[in-house]
Amino acid sequence: MLEVSNLHVRYGKVSAVNNIGLTVQPGRITLILGANGAGKSTTLRTIAGVVKSISGTIDLDDRSLLGLKAHQVVRRGISLVPEGRQVFASLSVAENLRIGGYTSTREKREKNTELAYELFPILRERKDGPAGLLSGGEQQMLAFGRGLMSDPKYIMMDEPSMGLAPAIVDTVMESVRQIADRGLGVLMVEQNADAGLRVADDVVVVNRGESVYSGSAEDAKSHSSVVMAFLGEAALGA
Repeated sequence: MLEVSNLHVRYGKVSAVNNIGLTVQPGRITLILGANGAGKSTTLRTIAGVVKSISGTIDLDDRSLLGLKAHQVVRRGISLVPEGRQVFASLSVAENLRIGGYTSTREKREKNTELAYELFPILRERKDGPAGLLSGGEQQMLAFGRGLMSDPKYIMMDEPSMGLAPAIVDTVMESVRQIADRGLGVLMVEQNADAGLRVADDVVVVNRGESVYSGSAEDAKSHSSVVMAFLGEAALGA
């Protein structure tokens, strides 16, 4: 299990995360909801070892991740799919996948490449073409596939629906559910609350860097006033 408790992060004198706590279990999707600037992406980057916390705990299977560098966190079993997909446009689809497996053995890279192609058949079809020619939805699938290449136990996703046409969002969210159903724990930041709640198992709502609600997705839907306080009625599709 991935557990975060009492996390505090600062950028200089600015407090970005004040007191965030959450858990992610294998095979389940934990969704982080909150307004812009609430500390959602910072939380993911801190878990990933890109940003350093000033206090709190981050434990993976009862082992602390604090103080580890980003590549060490990847080797422990956590990968990050960044906001905006950030594929290498001039490289081929296959080359993008190989980059994601830089910490893995050749055997694991081959196994996880096949997994990526199984989950996202379009990547196999386009494997020799440049990633920059993929559509936005296809690039997001490539970003997911690249995140799987390190053979993670947990995968973090930052705004996977950002910039995508509404017709594509459901497909992307179904892909997130498929990944979790294979036994991976998923921690997802998603501004589209309606789309995220359709696939999530657990929800954490944050406000000004602090966790203010934690519970099942079903309970979160019934506590619409909590979500509406930070995202507005339209975010729930009401």
